[in-house]
Amino acid sequence: MGFFVDNIWLVPACPLVGGLFAGFVARRVKIDPFAPVAIGVGLAFLLSLAAYAAADPEKTVVVSRWIEAGSFVVPLEFRVDGLSTLMLSMVTFISFLVVVFAGGYMAGDPGYPRFFAEIGLFVFSMTGLVLSNNYVLTYAFWEGVGVCSYLLIGFWYAKPAAAAAAVKAFLVNRLGDIGFALAIFWLWTVVPNHDLSYQNVLADSTLQSLPEAARWGIPLLLFWAATAKSAQLPLYVWLPDAMEGPTPVSALIHAATMVTAGVYLIARSTPLIALSPEVQLLIATIGCLTALLAALIALTQNDLKRVMAYSTVSQLGYMFMALGSGVGSLARLAIVAGMFHLFTHAFFKALLFLASGSVMHSMGDVIDMRRFRGLRRRMPYTCWTFALGALALAGIFPTAGFWSKDEVLVALGAAPHASREIGFGMGWLYGPLYWLAMLTAFLTAFYTFRAFFMTFWGPEKLPGPDDPEAPPAPVAAHDHGHDHEDHAADAHGHGHHEIGLESPAIMTYPMIVLAAGALLVGLLFGPTGLFEGHLEHTLGFESLPAAGHAFTWTTPIVSTIVALAGIALAFVMYAEPSDLPARVAAAVRPLYRASLNKFHVDEIYDGTVMALLRGFTLGSRIFDVKVIGGLVQGVANVPWAAAKDVLAKYQNGLIQFYAAASALSVAVLLWLLLFT
Repeated sequence: MGFFVDNIWLVPACPLVGGLFAGFVARRVKIDPFAPVAIGVGLAFLLSLAAYAAADPEKTVVVSRWIEAGSFVVPLEFRVDGLSTLMLSMVTFISFLVVVFAGGYMAGDPGYPRFFAEIGLFVFSMTGLVLSNNYVLTYAFWEGVGVCSYLLIGFWYAKPAAAAAAVKAFLVNRLGDIGFALAIFWLWTVVPNHDLSYQNVLADSTLQSLPEAARWGIPLLLFWAATAKSAQLPLYVWLPDAMEGPTPVSALIHAATMVTAGVYLIARSTPLIALSPEVQLLIATIGCLTALLAALIALTQNDLKRVMAYSTVSQLGYMFMALGSGVGSLARLAIVAGMFHLFTHAFFKALLFLASGSVMHSMGDVIDMRRFRGLRRRMPYTCWTFALGALALAGIFPTAGFWSKDEVLVALGAAPHASREIGFGMGWLYGPLYWLAMLTAFLTAFYTFRAFFMTFWGPEKLPGPDDPEAPPAPVAAHDHGHDHEDHAADAHGHGHHEIGLESPAIMTYPMIVLAAGALLVGLLFGPTGLFEGHLEHTLGFESLPAAGHAFTWTTPIVSTIVALAGIALAFVMYAEPSDLPARVAAAVRPLYRASLNKFHVDEIYDGTVMALLRGFTLGSRIFDVKVIGGLVQGVANVPWAAAKDVLAKYQNGLIQFYAAASALSVAVLLWLLLFT
C-alpha cells in the first residue's frame, strides 16, 4: 500500500492522461476515444481503493513546489486522510460508471472525442480538489472544476439553451468564488507563517489565536463559496439549467463531482467553522430553506431531468442542514451525517439521472413526462433500477437514503439540546428546521414517485407529433441540434436506436450496479460503523467533541411514515390517468402556478441583479466611449490640429521662403554656438 499512497498523484494523473489521449491522439491511431478515459478513470478508482485502505490523518505527499515567493510557499501536496480517500473513492467509482454509460449514450455524436476529453479533465480537477492539502491548491482545482463544468454543460453549444446554461453556471459560480478568494486572503493575514496548509490552518493553536472577526468572517466567506458550488440559496439557480448538457454530464455534476465540492469544503473546514455557532445555524437555515424551496418547485415540473435536478438542490440542502447542526457535542455526528448523505446520494442520484437519460434515449430525446407513460414493460431494467433509486431518495428502509437521511434528521433533532449545553441562545431555531426537514421528506417522496408513476405506470403511451405537449414543429428523433445518435451503426455496434426499446447493455449495466449500491451501501456502511470509523482518520476529527446523546427510533419511524404517506399520495394521484391532479391544481391554482414557474426566482434575478449589472455595463460603456475614448482621441487630435492650424501655413511651396527660413535657422544655430 505504501507505494500507491506515496504515488497518490497517479489518481488525478490517470484521467488527465486519458482525457488528453482521447482528445488529441485516439482518432489518429484509430482508437475509440471512450477507451482511454474509461481505462484512466478505472485505474484511478483502483488506486483510490488502495489509498482508502491506508488512510492516515497525518499523511501527506509532496509532489513538487508549485508557488514559491519569498516566505510564501504553496507545494503541490496531496492529503491522504479519511475524508480525502472517501471522496476520492466515491468520485472515481461513480465517474467510471458514468463514463461506461456515456460510451453508449454519446455514440455517434460529432463531438464524441471532445466529450471524453472534457470528462477526463473534469475527473482530474475533482480528484485534485479533494486531495489538495492547501486552501490555495484547493482553489486552483475548484476553478478547474468550474471551467470543465462550463465546457460540459455547453457541450452542445449550437443549442441556445445549452449555451445559455453554461454561461449562467460559469457566472453564478464566479460570484461564489469571490467568497473563497476573500477567505484565502483573510486566512493569509491571520495564520502563522502565512501557511495555508490544512494542518496549519486547522491546528488548535491556530484556531485559538484567530481574531474574533476572523472566527465568524472566514467561515461565512467559505460558506458563501459553497452556496454557489453546491447550489444553495440564493446562488442555486444555475444547477437546474445544468441538465441542458448530455445526461452523463448531469449525472456527474449532480451526483459525484462539482456540487459535492462545496459540501466537502465545509466538512473539511469544520474545526474552523465550529468556532462560530451563529454561522453553523445560518448554514443549517440556508440548507433547510433551499431543500424546501427546491422540493416545492419539483412538485409540478414535467421535465423528468429537471425534477431530478431540483431534487439534487434539495438533497444538497439536507447535507448543509447536517453540517450546520454540528454545534457543541454534535460536531462529529454532524460531519458524519452530512458526508454519509453525500456518499449515499452519489449512488442513487447518479442512478436516477442515468435512468432518466435511458428514458430520454428510448423516447427519441423526449423528456416531457406528459408525452409518454407505462414504460415498465418496454424498459424493465430502466424501470426497476429507477424504482430502487426513487426508494432510496425517498428514504425507505432498507435503502441507502434511509440510513443517511435519518442521520441528518437525528442531528437536527438533537441540535437544540446541544446548543443549550454550550449556552447558544438561538439554538431553539433548530427545532423548526427539524420539522421543515420532515415536511421536505414528505414532498421528496411525493415528487419522486410522481415522476416514477407518470413515466412507468398506467397505460402505455409513446411520444408522437400530435401530442398536446409536442413542440410546434416535429422534432426528429435524437435531434439535439448535433445529430446525436443519427447514424446507421455506431462505434459500439448498437446502430440506430428505435423509439420505445430498452437501452443497450452498455447503458443498463452501470444502472444495475448503481441500483445495487442504492440498495446496499447504507446498510453496509451505516449501522456497521464503517463509515464513521473511516472518517475518524481525518485531520482534525479527533479534536471535535463526540455526541453523548442516546439514539432513539422515533425519528426513523416518523420519517418513514412521512415518506410512505408521500408515496401513497403520489400513487393515488398518478398511478392511473385521472383528472385528480388537474382538480387539485385548480383548487390551489396560485400556489400551483408559482411552483410551476419556479416561484419566478429567475425573473426576480433578471429584474434586480441582472438589471443592475446591465445598468452598470451601460454606464461603463458610456464612460469608456465618451470619457476614456474622448481623452484618447483628444490627445491624438493635438498634433493633427497643430499641424493643420499652425504649421500648414508655412508649407506654402515658395522656394524663396524656404531659402530665407534655412538661412535664418543657420544664423540662429551659429549664434547659439558662439554666444552661449
